[in-house]
Amino acid sequence: SIPPHSSLLPPSPLHLFTMSINLADNSTWKAVKPFLNGGVSGMGATCVIQPLDIIKVRLQLGATGGPFGVAGGIIKNEGFGALYTGLSAGLLRQATYTTARLGIHAKIVDALKEKNNGGALPLVEKAGAGLAAGGLGAIFGSPADLSLIRMQADGTLPAAERRNYTGVVHALSDIVKKDGVSGLFVGASTTAVRAMALNCGMLASNDQAKEMMKDNGITGFPATLGASAIAGFFASFFSLPFDYVKTQLQKQKKLPDGTMPFKGFGDCVSKTFAAGGPLKFYTGFPTYYVRIAPHAMLTLILLDNINLFQKSNGM
Repeated sequence: SIPPHSSLLPPSPLHLFTMSINLADNSTWKAVKPFLNGGVSGMGATCVIQPLDIIKVRLQLGATGGPFGVAGGIIKNEGFGALYTGLSAGLLRQATYTTARLGIHAKIVDALKEKNNGGALPLVEKAGAGLAAGGLGAIFGSPADLSLIRMQADGTLPAAERRNYTGVVHALSDIVKKDGVSGLFVGASTTAVRAMALNCGMLASNDQAKEMMKDNGITGFPATLGASAIAGFFASFFSLPFDYVKTQLQKQKKLPDGTMPFKGFGDCVSKTFAAGGPLKFYTGFPTYYVRIAPHAMLTLILLDNINLFQKSNGM
């Protein structure tokens, strides 16, 4: 007979097998799994990419010297730990935004495939799934995204004007105290548009690239790596103009007369275009690409491996 499993011992293979069967048949697990997997993969990627994100924000806010010069200046003036400023907000953003967008995307794609009798989806439907998932996910992640931008931009302000946030909770509470709950959603519409552009480029191109590689006999990790690299480029190219406007809106402070520098998305776009032309929206593209593409790649690679592990273990 099989001895009872002891809580003091590692789980036996039989116990793990029974757990996997239970999970595979569990409707709650099936509903939660795509959201959980998306959040974990996004948070893992953020832990690696965070220093590139703060360098990208500083460049967009006017820092000079290129990526390496900005990084050196941050380390020299603020310490090495400053490269991870806003990590708590970044992780919260992934726990909300990426959990929602990748989970919603998986659900939409599954529903479309079922409607298509399991066949491959046309590119337009893949793009639509990415747009919808990005926009909806951004609504959930907007407060964390705003606090992340505020924390990362703080070091660029004169000492007397710095908010000196100690963490994401401090940032969120300070925003609510000064601007009300609605203040947490400053730039939310721009964040949503940017997320729609990013996810359309990232998720649609990733699925399309995987199908094309499979048709050409490329499978496994090479296909995952290649598709994620393609997805990273299109995510960067489509989303940077919106990311630039979003950053300008989220970091703005009231002028002496009590008004804001920008009245909204359209006003920011027109003033930016007038000041620097269309290329102004691609300020910091090399750094943005180096930040977005690896994050997209790591997120998609982690997500694929998590799904593969669960599938191979009956989960």
